[in-house]
Amino acid sequence: MAEPLLTVEGLKKYYPIEGGVWRKTIGYVKAVDGVSFEVFKGETFGLVGESGCGKSTTGRALMRLIEPTEGRVVFAGQDITALDKRMLRKLRKDIQMIFQDPFASLNPRQTVGQIIEEPMIVHKIGTKAERKKRVRELLEVVGLSSAYADRYPHQFSGGQRQRIGIARALAVDPKLIIADEPISALDVSIQSQVLNLLQDLQEAFGLTFLFIAHDLSAVHHFADRVGVMYLGRLVEVAESDRLYASPKHPYTKALLASVPVPDPDYKSEGEVLQGDVPNPADPPSGCAFHPRCPFATDHCRRVRPELKTVEEEHRVACHLYA
Repeated sequence: MAEPLLTVEGLKKYYPIEGGVWRKTIGYVKAVDGVSFEVFKGETFGLVGESGCGKSTTGRALMRLIEPTEGRVVFAGQDITALDKRMLRKLRKDIQMIFQDPFASLNPRQTVGQIIEEPMIVHKIGTKAERKKRVRELLEVVGLSSAYADRYPHQFSGGQRQRIGIARALAVDPKLIIADEPISALDVSIQSQVLNLLQDLQEAFGLTFLFIAHDLSAVHHFADRVGVMYLGRLVEVAESDRLYASPKHPYTKALLASVPVPDPDYKSEGEVLQGDVPNPADPPSGCAFHPRCPFATDHCRRVRPELKTVEEEHRVACHLYA
C-alpha cells in the first residue's frame, strides 16, 4: 500500500477547567481524546459524528490553528507538531482549510480579489501581475465571474462566498485541503453544487481532502473512507460503501437510521438514537457510548474498547466484535 500523505497518531486536545479562588485546574474537557487515522494521496477521508464530538477541533489541531495537547501529526514525512512557527508557516502552503461559515471566514474589509491573493502574498508566489491573473483564473475555476474580483463578501450569497473560500484555499496549490463542514451553513439546493465542485476540483488538481461533516449522506457521496467520531474518539473506520452497507458500531447504525429518506412508508431497521452526547468534561467510564447503547453490558461500562480490525479495512471500537 502507498505511503499515507497524512498520519495522525494519538491526537489529543484537552481544555483545562479552572475553579476556586486561585483559578486552579480542576479538570479537563477532552475535546479530542486519542484519535489516530491515515489519509492517502488523492483520496477523501470523511470525519463524521454529532455536533460536539470533536470533528472540527481535530481538523484545527491538525493545522495547529489550535495547539494539540498530545500526539503526532505527520504530513508528507514531516512531523507538524515538532515544527517552529517559521517552518509551520512554510508548511501551511501545502495544507489549506475551507471553513464552515463562508461569511465569518472572509474579511469584510477586503475585496474578493484581495482575499484570494493574500495567501500568494504571504507565501511570496509570483509577481503582482501574475497574482492578479491567478485570481481571475481561480474565480472562473470555482464557477464565478472574474469580474467579481473587485466586489466585497457582503455582495454575495452563501454559496458564492463558499466558492470564494474554495478559491482562496486553491490559490497556493495545496496538497491537502481540510474542509470543515463546508456545506452545513448553505441552503440544501446549493449543497450539491458545492460538493460537485469539490469533486471536480479534486479530479482536476489531484487534491486530497479531509472532509468534516455531520451530514452522512453528503459524506457517502463524497468520501472514499469514513471515520465515525463519538465524544472525541474514533469508534469506526471503513471504506465508504462498506460502512454504509454494513455498519458495525451501534452508534454508526443509529446515525444512519436517523438520515431522512424521501418515502413516507419507509421504516428504518436501525435503533433511533436516544439521549444526548455526554459531558466531555466528565465522560462515562468504559465505552463512552454505553449510556445510549441498547446492547451495553457490564463489561462495556467498565472497559473502554480499542479500535480493532474486524474485517478487511474495517475497524471498530466495540466489545460486540472483540
